[in-house]
Parts: sequence; structure tokens; C-alpha cells
Amino acid sequence: MALKEMLDLSRRRTPCFVKLSEMEQIADLEAEINQKNLKIEILQLEKETADIAHPFFLNQKYEILQDMNRHLEAVLKEKKTLRQRLMKPLCQENLPIEAVFHRYVVEFLTLAVSFIEKLESHLQTVRSIPQIPQTMKNLDNALAKIDLLVTEVEELAEQVLKWRELQKGIHCDSFQNSKSDHSFSSLNPI
Repeated sequence: MALKEMLDLSRRRTPCFVKLSEMEQIADLEAEINQKNLKIEILQLEKETADIAHPFFLNQKYEILQDMNRHLEAVLKEKKTLRQRLMKPLCQENLPIEAVFHRYVVEFLTLAVSFIEKLESHLQTVRSIPQIPQTMKNLDNALAKIDLLVTEVEELAEQVLKWRELQKGIHCDSFQNSKSDHSFSSLNPI
């Protein structure tokens, strides 16, 4: 009987081991939940991308590419006629202008030419507009640094002037002392 009681006592779990087994069960459940969530995400991703690889959409893209290919083949076949059309001046054929308006057309063309010449600079100006706040911030920072440096230079200039005046004073005092020493030495021969 003593053996049976010992076995029963060993079967009973102590509170710390019960807690440990509960923690293991919780960890296993969390791992299983994470695994299931990962599978759900993979299935959702497959569902979202299934439309892209679906034969219906692939057929549409294939048709579009075929149309573009046919168009390019036709352009290549008519390459010679297209080149001849591009070499002809279009103004005389497609843009008849009455004589009354010739003066205005000349003015317009000069304005158009100058605009086209300046177009790149205008485009660069327009492209730089989003960068203006950052540029202004950089300029403000640079201005603050310059103000700080100017203040430091002014302080250094004041220190240099004070030092110069001090050196002049010391030089004058030493010069007067050497003069008085020289006059005393001429009075007292040693």
C-alpha cells in the first residue's frame, strides 16, 4: 500500500508544473493560430492575384498586343510614304492664311520660336516649384549660420581692437620707461 500511495502522490501535479503545462498549451495554441493566420493571408493573396493570371485577362492583353503589332507592321510597310509625307512642308498644304493676317502670323511665329527656346528653362522652373519650401528652409538655415558667424567676427574684431590698444599702451609705457631710464643713465655715470 505504501507503494500505491507513493505512486498516487507522484501522479498529483504540483501547482508550478500545472502552470508550466498551461503555459505550454497556450504557446502551442498561439503557434497554431499564427499558422492559421499565415495560411489565410496566403489564400487572400492568391485570390487577389488570381485575376491577373486569369485566362480572360491574359487574352485581353494578348489581343491588345496583337493590335499594336499589326499597327506597327502597317507603319513599317508604309515607311517610304510616311517619310515622304514628313519631308513635305505642311504650311502650304494644311494652313492657308489670308494675306491680311500674315503680319500677325509673323509676330506669332517669332513669339512661338522664343517660347520654344525658353521652354526648357520654363519647365525646369515648374519642376523646381515643389522644392521651393526645402530650398527656403536651407536658405533660412544658411542665413542663421551667417548671422552667427558675423556676430562671432564682430566679437573677435572688438577683442583684436582691445588687444591692439593694450599693446599700444604697453609699448608707449615701455618706451617712456626706456626714455626715463636713458635720461637717468646719462645723469649717473656708473
